[in-house]
Amino acid sequence: MVFPSTPTRLFIVTPTKKKTPSEGAPEEVTETCSAGAGSLTLEFTVLSRLSGDPRFEQAAKRAFWAVWGRRSEIGLIGNGIDAERGQWISPHAGIGAGMDSFFEYALKSHILLAGHDMLNASTSHRQSSTGWLDPNALHPPLPTELHSSDAFLQAWHEAHASVKRYLYTDKNHYPYYSNNHRATGQPYTMWIDSLGAFYPGLLAMAGEVDEAIEANLVYTALWTRYAAIPERWSVRDGNVDQGLGWWPGRPEFIESTYYIYRATKDPWYLYVGEMVLKDIERRCYAPCGWAGLQDVRTGEKSDRMESFFLGETTKYMYLLFDPDHALNKLDAAYVFSTEGHPLILPKHRRAKPTGRRPLIKRDVTGYKYYDETYTNTCPVPPVPGLLAESATAARQDLFSVSRFVDLHNTPNIHGPLETIEITDKDKRRVTRYRARTNYTLFPWTLPPTMLPQNGTCTAPVERITTLIEFPAGDAASSLVSRFGASLVWYTHNGPTVRNLDGMRLHLERQSDGELPDQTWRITHAASRELGRYENVFFHAEHVRHYKDEAFTCLRRKDIVEIDLLLDVPDKQNASEPAPANGANASSDSIASQPPIASESLFKSLLRAVSSVFEPAYTDIPESEPEPGPTILRWLAYTATGAGAFPMPPIIDTPTSASPSYNARNPLANFPWRTVFLAGHACDAPLPDSAPRQHQIIVMRRGGCSFSEKLERVPSFSPGPNSLQLVIIVDEGPEDDDDSQGVSDDMVRPLLTVGQLTPKGMERLSGIPMVLMRGARGDYGRFGEAKGVGMRRKYVVESQGMLIENAIVI
Repeated sequence: MVFPSTPTRLFIVTPTKKKTPSEGAPEEVTETCSAGAGSLTLEFTVLSRLSGDPRFEQAAKRAFWAVWGRRSEIGLIGNGIDAERGQWISPHAGIGAGMDSFFEYALKSHILLAGHDMLNASTSHRQSSTGWLDPNALHPPLPTELHSSDAFLQAWHEAHASVKRYLYTDKNHYPYYSNNHRATGQPYTMWIDSLGAFYPGLLAMAGEVDEAIEANLVYTALWTRYAAIPERWSVRDGNVDQGLGWWPGRPEFIESTYYIYRATKDPWYLYVGEMVLKDIERRCYAPCGWAGLQDVRTGEKSDRMESFFLGETTKYMYLLFDPDHALNKLDAAYVFSTEGHPLILPKHRRAKPTGRRPLIKRDVTGYKYYDETYTNTCPVPPVPGLLAESATAARQDLFSVSRFVDLHNTPNIHGPLETIEITDKDKRRVTRYRARTNYTLFPWTLPPTMLPQNGTCTAPVERITTLIEFPAGDAASSLVSRFGASLVWYTHNGPTVRNLDGMRLHLERQSDGELPDQTWRITHAASRELGRYENVFFHAEHVRHYKDEAFTCLRRKDIVEIDLLLDVPDKQNASEPAPANGANASSDSIASQPPIASESLFKSLLRAVSSVFEPAYTDIPESEPEPGPTILRWLAYTATGAGAFPMPPIIDTPTSASPSYNARNPLANFPWRTVFLAGHACDAPLPDSAPRQHQIIVMRRGGCSFSEKLERVPSFSPGPNSLQLVIIVDEGPEDDDDSQGVSDDMVRPLLTVGQLTPKGMERLSGIPMVLMRGARGDYGRFGEAKGVGMRRKYVVESQGMLIENAIVI
């Protein structure tokens, strides 16, 4: 075997592109897919353990981690990837074709490797006819931790969490897994492919039984409707997508049915298997074998029998109906490969006699991973209700699935038929048969006795939507906004609206258990559909004046944002490296909460491996971006009580992306330049110069009440250069290492009495106060500040209800 020599260590599945003789030699193709590159670990690991040659296992694991190391910021992997450059080719992510077996091998690699020693990392000196090509000799050795079973389990947990968060879609009548944009989670295509039917079985194997049952119902309903599963099914059209209606005998659906039955023992899945078996016998039998279906709608057969039909489809059906088979009773860490081959690692390999000294095993300390937030044990199977034989048949969302695939409007050819006479093309009267009823139950083999008495299904959820359209300044700007040109994605969190002229927002009412009242959620901005967790960002300069019933921007009175400008790089020294905490950094970026040790180690190892595999490039000086100012931001809570005073009447400090931001002179964006550090301010009055010559006074929290701290501020005459704001900084206890950047337990500072001067007289001009939680050292940073600013925080409502994903910046 020749191991891949690509810089990324990815295998190239399709080596060449065919050309005609007149076009010359075939062109080399470097494209592969996540499934092809990342699904070799099982077979190659077994091969290495049986042969004693570690090269196979090393190469396969490197390819897997190379794919996983290139996942997007939200944890999604794509389909096509360039094996030479390591760059994604297609923008979409999903669970189907091109990506399916990567998820499968993440979990199954954990199962296969569980309980086994690590790979012997010692180097053999045996030479082969093609040369050694040892991956550890060509590249730095793969970290020991990435060989472990737990590393693959962690990759599965994180991959599953991202799929559930960004691909799981419940906007229609029933949830399904969509194909979304890899970087943002934004909906990309509106179809389900048959290869994705493997995923429910993988979920059952991972202990996610409820999710597996829910997902498998979609494919069960599709099979009931078409007596097979089309290659692609359009969610938008409710029919076969773009003519891709073939079913070549794929095993994924029956494979998932087998795994879920093994996890639940629910007889429902035996009837599903019976439906599949009878439909295959009825539609696919041919004199020389079992044909695939060219079109599931017409029943046209294809003159072809795929190898996976016998290798996988019939194998899983056989195991489904034979509970006493040896593989169903094997108490060992075995798995089926993606091609349906059972694999297991031998506990010991018979050593061959050799004259060489035995190899010494290097340190193989196992990587241990456990996260209680994920599913780590298999749950108890769901129990059917009283007088019900099947928990699945008693689910209240069965009609929702039927409605989702339009099964309730599909004639039931397995039910009672009626005779009709029609006129054929020769104008003759012929007899035909027509189903008298549509499907009400599925699978069609399910006997009525499996249903609970007086069983009910949940009523369809009524979707309430509304449309907001902003006035257009002119026809051109309206056209630009409507087609999404006014949207820009700075991060994966969602688009920022640059221009409101003619902008259209589609809203849908939400009933979220986390919020006490109903809210709106923006589902479309302009012509772009948003992802499940995407927000829409509006500049405060554009929306804070809107007080319309359809779109109202309200200022929050309990919280503001404090901005701190630390330095402004000299334009003449733009080639100097930017500060470690770049522009718009928060206090968390300076002293962030340390991650869990295992998570930190795992991610740092992946970064190290990915950086080794990445080709190196030399940047030219002209291509280096100019360093920006270092800006820190904190959320601060305003004071409340008898001594509270409104915030200073200043213009909000713009962010670096705001239309009003002065990039040429960043200091001009910050209204306050002078800061006085007052410590705890509990013992004696502050110097008279503190409020008269400084616009900001910063105090440490603790030592006395908030009212007493303000009482230590001497009297002064209000003016633009005198005191404007008092900031109380809470850096947490000295022995508290988890206080950095955490504000969940913060409350508004309570001023129980009116503000007084140090002499006990009532203060004529009140002093605004805010309380903020900072990281260790943030108090001292105010003394180094070049400027201090403040931004008010806003929320957006429509018809008196909050728009939960409208964020004002």
